[in-house]
Amino acid sequence: MSLAASPTVSNSTRTIRIGSRKSQLALVQTYWVKDQLQQAFPDRTFEVQTMSTQGDKILDVALAKIGDKGLFTKELEVGMLDGDIDFAVHSLKDLPTRLPEGLVLGCVTERENPADALVVHAQHQDKQLDTLPEGAIVGTSSLRRLAQLRHHYPHLSFKDVRGNLNTRLAKLDAGDYDALILAAAGLQRLDMADRIHQIIPAEISLHAVGQGALGIECRAEDAEILTLLKALEHAPTAYRCYAERAFLRELEGGCQVPIGVNTVLDSNTLTLTGIVASLDGQKLVKDTITGAAETAEQLGTELAQRMRQQGAQAILDEILATLDRS
Repeated sequence: MSLAASPTVSNSTRTIRIGSRKSQLALVQTYWVKDQLQQAFPDRTFEVQTMSTQGDKILDVALAKIGDKGLFTKELEVGMLDGDIDFAVHSLKDLPTRLPEGLVLGCVTERENPADALVVHAQHQDKQLDTLPEGAIVGTSSLRRLAQLRHHYPHLSFKDVRGNLNTRLAKLDAGDYDALILAAAGLQRLDMADRIHQIIPAEISLHAVGQGALGIECRAEDAEILTLLKALEHAPTAYRCYAERAFLRELEGGCQVPIGVNTVLDSNTLTLTGIVASLDGQKLVKDTITGAAETAEQLGTELAQRMRQQGAQAILDEILATLDRS
């Protein structure tokens, strides 16, 4: 496998091929990117090419049990390296922090609300997360959400849920679950914000690294594409997400390890909070770091190193050993 030759920036006749997963949410996000680029560069031609990833094909197994490095990205990355597509649009939370050689994160778009959201069955419309009855079945496929919610609400019952957003909501409405925990951003992007019953505060559940933002991945040497993508870059979001991704990368945790974050950018000051939790929610290591936005990656790395010394590494080692045995 070799990198496609890098075109010159001045080549305005080239059709730009955008890679996307086939899910409804992925397509909504990808066509949004296409439309934004078309507005910025009306003389250019953009087309979308779809692919199915391993994560889209395996729907009957919990994410944590099938591995997560590139679960929703590998096929798209192969397409870029083979020259079949020019860049790929990802939910940034699905993009591994270590990319294949020859590929880079070319752009981070403006973030939607990164928080987790509670969606409830009709019979629980009068409830909030903390008032759901004992034993209520809450669906989530995220170990991060599971660990934090178990810590705060040990009386609830948690059950894995897979499938696209419509599939999950159908299972909820059919009574298979009393509630679901979903990303608020995904519901908003699919015009389903009315299904959000409660935005879960950061004090209860820190969100996933990159959640709510789109990450556009491309070939490192493709100067033309990198130049085009800068039209969509949102610097405040990028600073926040670079800090979060550095934090996750330093801890060497994938998206299916209970690592949560929250970032706030006030003027030029970035505050990053991180958490590492055991699967049963009994052990938590949480800390915060503040510094200049330009040092975002350094802040993420430093916070991870500090938390590792506070016991985060021991928790992660225990989790990985448990997952290897399961």
